[in-house]
Amino acid sequence: MKKNAKRSIEKVRVPAPVRLSLLWASLMSLYIYNDYLVMFTPGMIDEMSAGSLGPLGEATDLTLLGVAVVMAIPASMIFLSSMLPSHASRWLNMLLGAIYTAIQALTLFGSPPFYQFIVSVEIIATLLIIWTAARWPVSES
Repeated sequence: MKKNAKRSIEKVRVPAPVRLSLLWASLMSLYIYNDYLVMFTPGMIDEMSAGSLGPLGEATDLTLLGVAVVMAIPASMIFLSSMLPSHASRWLNMLLGAIYTAIQALTLFGSPPFYQFIVSVEIIATLLIIWTAARWPVSES
């Protein structure tokens, strides 16, 4: 290497499926932290102990199953984004990215500022999922 040579950081192109998996993993982390932080709001632990899921109402088996499905989908997308055939992964990421953007938008208003901040970042993540999937390079074969 030359003594006065200019050094630069190597640019690495991360494949679209990996970028999508990373975005879903980030989204799941945001969900977990927001749900954790909300437990520190006054009265929340008492509500949870009384069987309330806040705006979702009573913590029935059906409600809890619904919440479990809503959380299992993005968790599964971490794996599926990289493992599904490209065409299926691309369309599934765009569809679920749009659905989860809508779900997050519904929780944005009427919540505490910290919650709104994290939900705003979640919305950015889901929009990036849609954008990344839509711009997924298509190869001619």
